[in-house]
Amino acid sequence: MRSSVRHLVLGSSVVAVATVSLIVMLEAGAERNAGQSKERPGGTPNLNGIWQAINSANWDIQEHAARPGPPQLGALLAAPAGLGVVEGNEIPYLASALDKKKQNFEKRWSIDPEAKCYLPGVPRATYMPFPFQIVQGSDKIMIVYEYAAAVRVVHMDKVPKSPVETWMGHSVGRWEGNTLVVDVTSFNDQTWFDRAGNFHSDALHVVERYTPMGADALQYEATIEDPKVFTRPWKMSMPLYRRLEKNAQILEFRCIEFSEELLYGHLRKKPSR
Repeated sequence: MRSSVRHLVLGSSVVAVATVSLIVMLEAGAERNAGQSKERPGGTPNLNGIWQAINSANWDIQEHAARPGPPQLGALLAAPAGLGVVEGNEIPYLASALDKKKQNFEKRWSIDPEAKCYLPGVPRATYMPFPFQIVQGSDKIMIVYEYAAAVRVVHMDKVPKSPVETWMGHSVGRWEGNTLVVDVTSFNDQTWFDRAGNFHSDALHVVERYTPMGADALQYEATIEDPKVFTRPWKMSMPLYRRLEKNAQILEFRCIEFSEELLYGHLRKKPSR
């Protein structure tokens, strides 16, 4: 992570960081541990490292053919085909919610929260086309995402419930054998699951499972529950791969400046004639 990072976004709070020395130390320790030991003290798997999904789920979590982007951009934002990551390829929307999903798809180029550089939410942050880093401690696990400098803290110890709803939710973890299970609650309704308009409400509840498949791959599962939007829980799953470059690191993608015209262009004062 570059030394120009100045803030860590933890839930809805922004904690100013005067120095990044602590993060650098954590990252250095994670890099030393990665590839050297499959387990940490206490026998839990060593998940330290930089990981990335390789799929087209950020375009559409369901099976889909290639499709065009905005006409004025030619093939630049055309969606690649994908086999989908939803088990059974079915998202069990309530009838009213399905109508909203269709409306979201039609307006996706202007109302997708990703276009506005909102924090991506969970589980979308995991399969965006950007890497993320796991920094593993005993009582806390930090997950740092390249997209929009998003950060999550997974509490492995006892903590109170979140007092507010946030984009990234409130994460509480536990170990079930070799699997890290993360229970995520206290979401707002300002994120989507993909660029196809799949969405949720503030009643979203996500249970994530990270299971090692070897030294350099994790099996990721996310069970989704939201009674305001879906008729039943449903699940997505995919492998995550370790970035093996010698100089692998989380770089900066501060996208708010890229979205200013979309968000605030209509407020620009028009020149007088």
